[in-house]
Amino acid sequence: MADLQNVIIIGSGPAGLTAALYSARANLRPLLIEGLEAGGQLMLTTMVENWPGYRDGIMGPDLMAEMRAQAERFGAQMIHGNVAKVDVCSTPFLVETTDAHYRTKAVIIATGASAKLLGLPAERQLMGHGVSTCATCDGYFFRGHDIAVVGGGDSAMEEALFLTKFASKVTLVHRRDTLRASKIMQEKARANPKIVWMLDSQVTEIRDSGKGEVRSMLVRHNKTGALTEVAVSGVFVAIGHTPNTSLFRGQLELDANGYVVTHDGTTTSVPGVFAGGDVQDHVYRQAVTAAGSGCMAALDAEHYLEHIPEHLQAV
Repeated sequence: MADLQNVIIIGSGPAGLTAALYSARANLRPLLIEGLEAGGQLMLTTMVENWPGYRDGIMGPDLMAEMRAQAERFGAQMIHGNVAKVDVCSTPFLVETTDAHYRTKAVIIATGASAKLLGLPAERQLMGHGVSTCATCDGYFFRGHDIAVVGGGDSAMEEALFLTKFASKVTLVHRRDTLRASKIMQEKARANPKIVWMLDSQVTEIRDSGKGEVRSMLVRHNKTGALTEVAVSGVFVAIGHTPNTSLFRGQLELDANGYVVTHDGTTTSVPGVFAGGDVQDHVYRQAVTAAGSGCMAALDAEHYLEHIPEHLQAV
């Protein structure tokens, strides 16, 4: 079985690259398939100030380039491409890209989760320049600013409350006239004097200052159709995330929201398949926690490979 890999890592964000680093240092010669959006969500981030060891911060793309180079230094093989099919119903597992197919003894899933966006043209253009999907990542940059949060669930309430620690005012926009958030979260948000409400309303446009920064947002009231321009320097979109797990539906246990279910560390419902990062974490969603679970997945995979049957050991 000359083409049989020890471990294939799917995804190249902090979880995937950390898994590659640890697997390479364990002499497992990991193969990492980057995916179409190599580097994950940090490639859309400007300054990362909460990554340990960089006291002055580091640009998101620079951090991912450093992590990639570190993993390659120890022998991790990187392939730029997208995984089209995965079969983990029998061993060895099969992983297919648009250009090739591979067999492997173990798989580490690090495909992440994609933040849901409003679908406005300026969102992508201004991501990291006033538009954000992570208050704990970027809230610090908006000290003394007027900003907005879009959403009506618990996550939106949590984001809005967190941002009041920095912002002068937080405008919360929700498309319905009632919130989806739990009663206790609604009460906490309602009680905060820094939060103002625009319910039954939708953001129709995010306006650029002309300097590549957010200047304002245009909000339409659903019933009256009235348009209001609200001056803000930041727009935080908090309408949920979609885990990138479509490849694994029907093969792995997923929770009600589509996240990979893990137990005993990073083990999934299929022995030999492990998951780390935002694809299995809908609570913390931080680069450093993703990296930590990527390390765990690599260690779990190494332990698994030490105990698999003899007929699968030959490479």
